[in-house]
Amino acid sequence: MPDIFNAALELPRIPIGQWAEGFVDWLENNLGPLLDFATNATTWAFDELSGLLTWPAPVVVTALCAVLAFVVRGWGFALFTLLGLALVASLGYFEPMMQTTALVLIASLVAIVVAVPIGILAARNRAVSQVVRPVLDLMQTLPPFVYLIPAVILFSIGATPGLLSTVVFALPPAVRLTELGIRQVDPEMVEAGQAFGAPPRQVLTGIQLPLAMPSIMAGVNQVIMLSLSMVVIAGMVGMPGLGQSIYEAVTRNQIGPGAESGLSVVILAIFLDRLTSSFGAGKGLLSRLRKPLSATSR
Repeated sequence: MPDIFNAALELPRIPIGQWAEGFVDWLENNLGPLLDFATNATTWAFDELSGLLTWPAPVVVTALCAVLAFVVRGWGFALFTLLGLALVASLGYFEPMMQTTALVLIASLVAIVVAVPIGILAARNRAVSQVVRPVLDLMQTLPPFVYLIPAVILFSIGATPGLLSTVVFALPPAVRLTELGIRQVDPEMVEAGQAFGAPPRQVLTGIQLPLAMPSIMAGVNQVIMLSLSMVVIAGMVGMPGLGQSIYEAVTRNQIGPGAESGLSVVILAIFLDRLTSSFGAGKGLLSRLRKPLSATSR
C-alpha cells in the first residue's frame, strides 16, 4: 500500500536531456559550417599568436617584458617582471606560460570587442539595459565549469571550447563597467557638447568615452583576470598551456609540478594585473613623460 501511494505522488519525468540532445543535433546539422569556421579560426589564431610569443628566446621575451614594465610602472615592477619570468623559464614552464598568455589575449580581445558595444547600448538605451542586466546576473551566478559543458558538446576538446567558454565567462564585467562609466559622465558635459551642435556619435566618441575610460579600463582588467582564471580551468578539456599542466599534476597527484605550474600562473596573473591596472590609472613613467611633453607643446 505505501508503495502504491508513493508511486501516485511521484512527479512525471521531464525529458530535458533528450531535448538538449535534439537541439545539439539540430545545431550540428544546420550550423556545421559555422562551427567548423569557429574551430578553424580559433585554432589558427592560437597557433599564430603562441608561435609568435614562443619564437624569441625566453631571455629576449623576459627583457622586453621588463622594459615594458619599467615604462608603464617603474623600477619595482620591472624588477619583479625580470625575476618572475626568469624563474618561470628556469622551471621549464616558459612555453606553457606563453601559450596561456596567447589564449588570454585572444579571449580578452574578443570579449572586449563584444562587451564594450553592448555596454554602450545599455548606457544609452534603458530598455537594452533592462534586458542585459538579468542576463549578466545569470552569467555571473553560474559556476565556471558550467560554461565548459556546451562548448565541449559542440566543439569536442582542445583550444576552441576553452576559448569560447572563456569569452562568455569574461564578458559581464566589461559590459557592466562600460555602462557604469558612461552613465557617470557629468550630464553638463554632454549638454555642453550638444549645445555646440555635436551629433550623438561625436558626443559619444569625444566626451563620454574619454571620460569613461578609467571605468572601461577597469573592466578590461577584470576581463583579463577572469580570462586567465577560466583558461586555467579549461585545461581539463585539453586546452594547452599552464592549465593543462596544473590539471595533469592534480590528477596524477604530482606535488612538485603542481606547485611549479601554479607559481607560474601566479606570476603571470600579477604581471597582467599590474600592467593593465597601470594603463587604467595612468601610472608609471609613461604618464609622467606626458606632462612635460604636453607643457612643451603649449
